[in-house]
Amino acid sequence: FYRSSDGGENWVRMNDYITVDPQYYQELYPDPHRFDRVYCIDVWMHVTDDGGKTFYEQNSQWKHVDNHEVVFDPNDPDYIMVGCDGGIYESWDCGDTWKMIYNLPVTQFYRVGIDNALPFYNVYGGTQDNDTEGGPSRTTNLNGIRNDDWFITATGDGYQTRVDPENTNILYSMSQDGYLIRFDRASGEYVDLQPQPGQGEAGLRWNWDSPLIISPHSNTRLYFSSNRLFRSDDRGDTWTAISPELNRGIDRNKLEVMGTVWSSESVWKNHFTSYYGNSVSLTESPLVEGLIYVGTDDGLIQITEDGGENWRTVESVPDVPKLAYVTDLCASQHDADTVYACFSDFKSGNFTPYVYKSTDRGRSWTSIVSNLPDGQTAWCIVEDHVKPGLLFYGGEFGLYFTVDDGKNWIQLKGNLPVIPFRDLEIQRRENDLVCATFGRGFYIFDDYSPLRHVGEEVLAQEAKLFPVKKALLYLPSTPMGDRGKASRGDAYFTAPNPPFGAVFTYHIGESLTTLRQQRKMEEMKLQKEGKPVYYPDWDYLRKEDRQQPPKIIFTISDSDGNVVQRIEGPGHAGFHRVAWDLCHPSTLMSTGGWFRPMSGPMAPPGTYTVSMAKIVDGVVTPLSEPQTFEVEPLGLATLPAPDRAAVVEFQLKVSGLIRVTTAANSAIGESLNKLELYQKTLLNTPKADTELLKTIHDLRERLLDLQIEMDGDRSISKRFERIPPSLNRRLWRVMSAFWSCSSAPTTTHLENYRIAAEEFEVLLPKIRQIVEVEMVDLESKLEAAGAPYTPGRKLPDWTYER
Repeated sequence: FYRSSDGGENWVRMNDYITVDPQYYQELYPDPHRFDRVYCIDVWMHVTDDGGKTFYEQNSQWKHVDNHEVVFDPNDPDYIMVGCDGGIYESWDCGDTWKMIYNLPVTQFYRVGIDNALPFYNVYGGTQDNDTEGGPSRTTNLNGIRNDDWFITATGDGYQTRVDPENTNILYSMSQDGYLIRFDRASGEYVDLQPQPGQGEAGLRWNWDSPLIISPHSNTRLYFSSNRLFRSDDRGDTWTAISPELNRGIDRNKLEVMGTVWSSESVWKNHFTSYYGNSVSLTESPLVEGLIYVGTDDGLIQITEDGGENWRTVESVPDVPKLAYVTDLCASQHDADTVYACFSDFKSGNFTPYVYKSTDRGRSWTSIVSNLPDGQTAWCIVEDHVKPGLLFYGGEFGLYFTVDDGKNWIQLKGNLPVIPFRDLEIQRRENDLVCATFGRGFYIFDDYSPLRHVGEEVLAQEAKLFPVKKALLYLPSTPMGDRGKASRGDAYFTAPNPPFGAVFTYHIGESLTTLRQQRKMEEMKLQKEGKPVYYPDWDYLRKEDRQQPPKIIFTISDSDGNVVQRIEGPGHAGFHRVAWDLCHPSTLMSTGGWFRPMSGPMAPPGTYTVSMAKIVDGVVTPLSEPQTFEVEPLGLATLPAPDRAAVVEFQLKVSGLIRVTTAANSAIGESLNKLELYQKTLLNTPKADTELLKTIHDLRERLLDLQIEMDGDRSISKRFERIPPSLNRRLWRVMSAFWSCSSAPTTTHLENYRIAAEEFEVLLPKIRQIVEVEMVDLESKLEAAGAPYTPGRKLPDWTYER
């Protein structure tokens, strides 16, 4: 550590302080508030208060290590912010205590694993220096996926996790250098499983990212590879080496780095780097037991067709650099002889993507890079389990798919940032593509199955509605009291759940456009061609002004053909998704609600059909063919309704009553407003009989009495005294149960409905007598007196006097 007091003209060596890890840290941050105080960052942050004569270790208790950045507050000498491998931390006491910032989705995942848990599968991933973790792909609540939903399966730099496909409590997770454990989710216990060399054998060379698979032919069989491939048939309790050395046998100490070979005295030459000459990718054919492919970090693909008895080596692949890293291998699920491979030469400064296919078990190879962009290292490739030729590819700057086995690639954009996609997995039950990104955590492409139907013929259609995935019926909960972040503040992190309900995926060939949009596009075309743009005639502009925007509408019907709900969707060109919340429409015009959006009762389980149409100038035109789908209950309730159809029938009956009581409430309120206007108007009408003021007063009193019957006595309640439940309050309590419970209505609910219905049966004729008879008679008398028009009255009679 050196110090200069004259702007760098002269330097004084202050001490022999050496950083812990001189790879990419060791930056210096002088404190702007304290002279000669300097922060030196590396694994642990060190501080000097005397210009470098002495250093001491900054407190790191309860804070992550591997520091990279320090920021100071110009107005607070005790505040520092530190960026490290664990995220961002703040301190208001110069580092004595720390606060972590939790709402940054910036995790660097190397690998992704999935399980078959029900009702929702879990996602697992190995992170850069933040352990191997697991969490749900979705939750049943309105808060989404929270940090609290995640758990640690292995510590250190995390890598691959594999989950027993038949027992989701049995996990195999690892840290760097092939440190493998079997983790029991039920108990939290784990056991070390890493294979060890036999007596007198050389040490094994594990990659920091060692490949691990569960055989598709046995859920208890593991394959795990270092410089040799190991097999276990008893969940890792016993290992057998089934291969010879799989690498080229190159001594890494004889490899040139920056144009020369370095001595053993070079600064940390081999510290914290992978041992060279080991396995980095591994796959077994799901169609042929024992057909295994292993890729190495020095450019070899090793193949056995008999479970390790015999091996053959692929020394080179056309146009791929000899020592290129074999980043991924994928044995086909449709053809026993087909395998896909990705190679990377990034360690030589070459970022060309190399993506290949072999149809003869690796004896010959064909590039399928096609139109993939150059300069983007190839990381991973997976194959759809249903449609041959549908592949997904992850590169350094994006995610791509092909429907023709690599002849043409299409980038999947959506809301994806430009980041490396390091690993991909397909959850087959759900048809989900799960992506591990290096810098933005996990992304899930929910139900990508519509891509199986994509082709030129489909894209040329005016519109296409794709098959609909089974919808799970349950009531989203609110464990935090409200949806989203509830009252936890902006620093609380939640990731959104997939859309709830039945999700409809569709494609629009050309955007639905208004007359104005059509005119503007035609005018732009004429302008580009240098042709005159004439002013439209008035008839056309009038049509433009009157036209309502066209719409895409989806109609959901039950198995008897009864329309249950209609929802709208975007009408511009491209792929879209909209979700039906599995509810009947609300009988109320307002929206809102505390626990869930204001809607009608949930539809019962069963078979439904959705049809797609466009509405242009009031004309409804069907688009594409209808799709049938299932709504299936998730069955989470401990006390479910024994007869769900009867519950829905009762809820619809309640909704029907609420529709009429809501109308009655509105009619009373509207009539009271009218009476206030009639009173003002009458006084300004010379011919009006002032006796009508008494009529107005009496009608108002009777309406206010009816309002008390409907809504309770506000003169008492506004003074914070208890009143009996009103008719509306009884119905509201019954209706609110629609959004929080799937069990049968309680006796109290049934009784509340009965009381409200019987009371309203008496009130409705009284309301109608006033609103439909006496108010109309009063309005006729006002009209006869020549009173000015008031809202709600019929138009005055008039005859043209010549």
